[in-house]
Amino acid sequence: MEQQKRQMVKVSVEVRSGAARFRVGVQAPTILEALSLAGEKYPHRGVRVLFPIEPERFFVQEPPGLAGIVGTEHTHQEAA
Repeated sequence: MEQQKRQMVKVSVEVRSGAARFRVGVQAPTILEALSLAGEKYPHRGVRVLFPIEPERFFVQEPPGLAGIVGTEHTHQEAA
């Protein structure tokens, strides 16, 4: 029996701690699981999905690996 591949998605998640914020890419089976992974990785910080989601990069095309953080995208600092 052929093993069924599980579809993975990739979304940008903003992580906030006070005035500091940064974005990370998260790969997971669902958007909700991506948020959960980001929350576990960065406890006691606000996390949210950044919209709009880029449709051409939403579904992981290459053979999906494990779910998790796949990289920091940008760093921002808000004015106080």
